[in-house]
Amino acid sequence: MTSASSAFVSLGLKPDSAEIVLMNPPFNDSARHRVSPDKLRETAHVATPATLEGWVRAARRLLKTGGMLVMIWRADEIAEVLATLDRGFGSLAILPVHADVTSPAIRVLVRAVKGGKAPARLEPALVLNDESGRPHQKVQDILQGKAALLLATA
Repeated sequence: MTSASSAFVSLGLKPDSAEIVLMNPPFNDSARHRVSPDKLRETAHVATPATLEGWVRAARRLLKTGGMLVMIWRADEIAEVLATLDRGFGSLAILPVHADVTSPAIRVLVRAVKGGKAPARLEPALVLNDESGRPHQKVQDILQGKAALLLATA
């Protein structure tokens, strides 16, 4: 995602042409996760200090003004996400994702609008597993296409 503009154009991805960009960039911290010896797998899973900025820059380049970026990142790096999105994005909606009701958030899903001006919102948490350790019914419904994530709507 950090390729030059010409690489995007050669693939038919012109600047200011997308209504929405969904991204799941590599976000694992190499200091805390075992890195694959396979270089392609490492690139797909491990974030460098420049990963988030590069991916967000690419999304900003592709999105029309008013277009939405929806992304996932580690919850413990929410400050980095907010700082990176502060350049060109606003109207943030942040959805913390918890493994269960007793654990801190492990991920955040963030929706940002290119050029958005509305105040940021912290949405009610998405809890993946119920008290018995089974997937929450709400999560099952989302995975089965019976319900939508709150961030799926503007």
